[in-house]
Amino acid sequence: MLSPRQSLLLFATVVLCGTTSGDPEREAQPPPSPRPFQSTEEVLFADDFSKPSLAGWKSDRDGIWTVRRGVLRADLPDVRQEHSFLYAGSPDWTDYALDLDVCAMRGADKGLAVRVAEGQSGIAVDLRGPGYEDVILNRREWPMGKARAINANTVWHHVRIEARGQRYRVFVNENLLIDKIDSKRSRERGGIALAAYTGGVGQCTVYYDNVRVTSLDSKAAKATN
Repeated sequence: MLSPRQSLLLFATVVLCGTTSGDPEREAQPPPSPRPFQSTEEVLFADDFSKPSLAGWKSDRDGIWTVRRGVLRADLPDVRQEHSFLYAGSPDWTDYALDLDVCAMRGADKGLAVRVAEGQSGIAVDLRGPGYEDVILNRREWPMGKARAINANTVWHHVRIEARGQRYRVFVNENLLIDKIDSKRSRERGGIALAAYTGGVGQCTVYYDNVRVTSLDSKAAKATN
């Protein structure tokens, strides 16, 4: 039988362990991800994260990006303006579309970029959730377009960006929200990147799945311009 002092120490240990065992919100699993995007276009790159490794990807930071239960997870420290990028693809890609499903569990910012060259920025999409509810198309730090986009946390959303010539079209949940021409002709080619960003909220736990890059026919591009 424990003495009063031993009982007190045991109680203190249980309480201490219970308060430091983890962050339930941060560790919460997202809902099941959607079925993979189907396309008849030529597939340049695809990953459904059914394998635990990140073969074919390159991260700018260790310990941020992991595969968990068949989906890609990025988790950043709770500090404002923290960010990390996960890169894939070829520097020779020109006209293509990037499709993916994304689910934020904590924070507001989540996004992707196309025509990314190593060590340089590309054309980026920032899908901002609670407190913002919008989508922004950026050329480096300069906004090219912005639209209202309701995108709650703990829900999967499908994002597609098409890069044809200097025209960029952004779809959120199959709705065309941004259609812009880059008058600066800043990016001609490059790979892709996925983003994790804490922003001013100071939080970011985000999941990605069903990443697919498909080629866009240059003849079709001329017909739509």
